[in-house]
Amino acid sequence: MAYILPPAPIPTVAVDGTDDRFAVRRIFCVGRNYAAHAREMGQDPDRDPPFFFTKPADAVIDAGQPVPYPPETENFQYEAELVVAIGTGGREIAVENSLAHVWGYAIGNDLTRRDLQLASREKGRPWDWGKAFDHSAVIGPLHSVSQVGHLSAGAIRLTVNGEVKQSGDLNELIWSVPEVISIISRSMDLRPGDLIMTGTPAGVGPMVPGDVCAVEIDGLGRIEFPIGPRA
Repeated sequence: MAYILPPAPIPTVAVDGTDDRFAVRRIFCVGRNYAAHAREMGQDPDRDPPFFFTKPADAVIDAGQPVPYPPETENFQYEAELVVAIGTGGREIAVENSLAHVWGYAIGNDLTRRDLQLASREKGRPWDWGKAFDHSAVIGPLHSVSQVGHLSAGAIRLTVNGEVKQSGDLNELIWSVPEVISIISRSMDLRPGDLIMTGTPAGVGPMVPGDVCAVEIDGLGRIEFPIGPRA
């Protein structure tokens, strides 16, 4: 057998303290998983069943790399997030067993073309054009569970050009990491290499070319990246 076209490179993210890379299979994202962010987006923060969207694996870009300002938007926004890396797959995973499937954690930024996302939402259409574009998933180095343990609380903060824009705590997640893992696994098999972006605190806002965006999470350190010229 021969491939008609050369296989695409495997998307990967860095692993803290090593030259190793973590192969990325899929990226799941939890929508509106902090109450204050749900309110700022004009939605009810009650504990309704969570909803999800996805990004392509090759949307990942390492922290520190310039992110081109994407086309077709005038409202390019940041969203600081805790990222969960799945190391052991499974289906119908019980909440109490969920953390055994986690390989590690990272700092992430769910970049969003907000004007396109909101236009889609108003028409009842999928969010893909607003969420799943090139370079839309900034992922910092992964920290293994053996290195940092499991994160259920701790400050999460985002700055743009040194000015604090988002500030929250991981304990404010409406749906916890174990619950999110369990819920996804009821619908499809989770597999090694899957990443889960767990939601963002309130304070989302725009960036322009030349801005420098940084995200910090207690226990995971800090990442930053500049916004480059329009793509």
